Amino acid sequence: MKFLHRYLVAGLLVWVPLGITLLVVRLLVSWLDNSLLLLPEHYRPDNLLGFHIPGLGVVLSLLIVFATGVLAANLFGRSLVSIWEHLMARIPLVRSVYSGAKQLAETMFSEAGQSFRKVLLVEFPRKGLWTLAFQTGTDVGEAQRKTGRDVINVYVPTTPNPTGGYFVMVPREDVVELEMSVDEGLKMLMSMGAVVPRSLKPASNTPEKDRPTDPSASGPTN
Repeated sequence: MKFLHRYLVAGLLVWVPLGITLLVVRLLVSWLDNSLLLLPEHYRPDNLLGFHIPGLGVVLSLLIVFATGVLAANLFGRSLVSIWEHLMARIPLVRSVYSGAKQLAETMFSEAGQSFRKVLLVEFPRKGLWTLAFQTGTDVGEAQRKTGRDVINVYVPTTPNPTGGYFVMVPREDVVELEMSVDEGLKMLMSMGAVVPRSLKPASNTPEKDRPTDPSASGPTN
């Protein structure tokens, strides 16, 4: 029975990650393929070729984003974007959503932004319990002034779905900055701690008191 259990586990370790990866990729490709609906019906690849090719919507989406970036980077494009934003700002409900989404996008995708650049350890949900979190900003405005402390914006994701979580403002002295990358932090969260970055693993299982010491580190001997 032991060898049967071992082979089953070995098989699961192959198929579970592969299945999850294929499922996520399939969902993304299916979602991006909806961009083909922007084309006139008689110009859509399905009608031209007579069959469906998955992934053409991904190519079209990338081309649209790239072309938009090229357009927005020149003077004429910036003028169009400015007119568009001025128009959006005049619509009562839309302007709040648009301005918030724009600020979020600028913070996350800007090279100078601080959002999701650092992985932190914070005591949450109470003192003595530690969890991974991501720094989302350091400028908290009124909250900083009213508390009189140097606090930073922190996002504490849930496990195993990091898209849900909590926004908390934590005093800077109460957080521990980690050396792991954001990708490593997400892997650790999604695996519920089963996947630990190499930087967090102990160098040896040997207790510190039993490890050999370097004679040269204790200074010269008489």
